Amino acid sequence: MINRLVEQIKAKNAPVVVGLDPMLSYIPEHLLKAAIAEEGETLEAAAEAVWQYNKAIVDQIYDIVPAVKPQIAMYEQFGIPGMITFKRTVDYCKEKGLVVIGDVKRGDIGSTSAAYAAAHLGRVAVGNSVLSAFDEDFATVNPYLGTDGIKPFVDVCRQEKKGIFVLVKTSNPSSGEFQDQLVDGKPLYELVGEMVNAWGQDCMGDDYSYVGAVVGATYPEMGKVLRRVMPKAYILVPGYGAQGGTAKDLRPYFNADGLGAIVNSSRGIIAAYKQEKYKKFGSEHFDEAARAAALDMIEDIASIF
Repeated sequence: MINRLVEQIKAKNAPVVVGLDPMLSYIPEHLLKAAIAEEGETLEAAAEAVWQYNKAIVDQIYDIVPAVKPQIAMYEQFGIPGMITFKRTVDYCKEKGLVVIGDVKRGDIGSTSAAYAAAHLGRVAVGNSVLSAFDEDFATVNPYLGTDGIKPFVDVCRQEKKGIFVLVKTSNPSSGEFQDQLVDGKPLYELVGEMVNAWGQDCMGDDYSYVGAVVGATYPEMGKVLRRVMPKAYILVPGYGAQGGTAKDLRPYFNADGLGAIVNSSRGIIAAYKQEKYKKFGSEHFDEAARAAALDMIEDIASIF
């Protein structure tokens, strides 16, 4: 799957992933009203509104971006109906030819980690049938339980030719409370980066490993170090736009050929119609505003090469 992600980035000339992280506050009133009219003020109504919102945005962006990243918590908050919408979203995006990165941030050990890996990337046996559950192409993984927590994911990646993005240096302001602490003279995030490099060495695509990394756009100097520490890891870069990362901050994450990184934007695209720049679209055309914002992001990132 890492080969396919790289191919799609090249084909669309867009190292961009759209975060499908819907909050009810992002959803235009007409969509929510229609869902409530049908389902009442229920979790089912919220999940239906999210589904209609996601579908409209995907219809506008699938031809210009290579990947999407649904954040599972935004669906879990609506219970079982929300999880059904998560699965519908994953399936619809794959039907549209998009690579799907499940932002699930799973991390545990032993059989629990193996079950998470099976749920999101692998398959389970039910009688004589072998079935996929959520079936994303990639998943985000928390490494702070060590190799025990990562190995089951790597094993599934190898079997299914799928991938993971391991949290190495995250974009949130308090990430340094743990990730920046020195261990034998090196910051912890650098040691995690070295482990990502090691985990990925026997799990390779053509040019990049199935084992990638998450490194926030808000820390470009650290990104420069980690790009060197993890030469074969694709880097998923959150923090662009709404969190303060700019295009010029992104250059260290990429290799000389313009590959090696994919940059996420969530509310900056899916809720673009709320921004002054895109207000002309209005809430009725929120999906067209999302497309315009995605095109602007692609152009902005292209300016750094």
